[in-house]
Amino acid sequence: MIEDLAIAHGALPLPLAGEGWGEGDTGTELAMDDPKQPTPKPTWNVSPGQRRHARELRKKSTDAERLMWTALRDKQLNGFSFKRQVPIGPFIADFACHAKKLVVELDGGQHFPDEAERADAARTAAIEARGFRVIRFSNHEVMTNRAGVLQSIADVLAASALTPTLSRKRERGRAERGVKQRPTRTQRPSSDDSD
Repeated sequence: MIEDLAIAHGALPLPLAGEGWGEGDTGTELAMDDPKQPTPKPTWNVSPGQRRHARELRKKSTDAERLMWTALRDKQLNGFSFKRQVPIGPFIADFACHAKKLVVELDGGQHFPDEAERADAARTAAIEARGFRVIRFSNHEVMTNRAGVLQSIADVLAASALTPTLSRKRERGRAERGVKQRPTRTQRPSSDDSD
């Protein structure tokens, strides 16, 4: 078919991609800006069982989690977006701000025995290995000092906002300027001077 078209058009070279001879739509091409085409959603590689478990945890949240969620939802804390009961690896974090890679965990009384603290430390290390920072508060702290807990979270978010990343080009330039100092002028003995 392509050869027939080339012959019909006087043996012209094949058109570049997207430039065709106006022969119509073959149905195999998708327009990049077609509003009728669905936008693909990001996938988080979460198993259906884990997704189901996260939904159940959202439905059965503790009083402290509900109280905290009323303050974190809808970008109420300094405009940062939080999600609740977020699957991260094999774990489900209580609250997560993906933009700042921050996880907020609320611990009830079952987290205080030594065995549970060791398990929490391992869980924290696993979540941090995925690039998140984890901060923990007890349910009691949330119930008695919610404003202080929210201020602590806001401070962590602000601290991470104060360290903007430079572009690689600017980083290299800054590093080179720091390394390259102006050479000092020293007089070398000329080769004419001999002892």
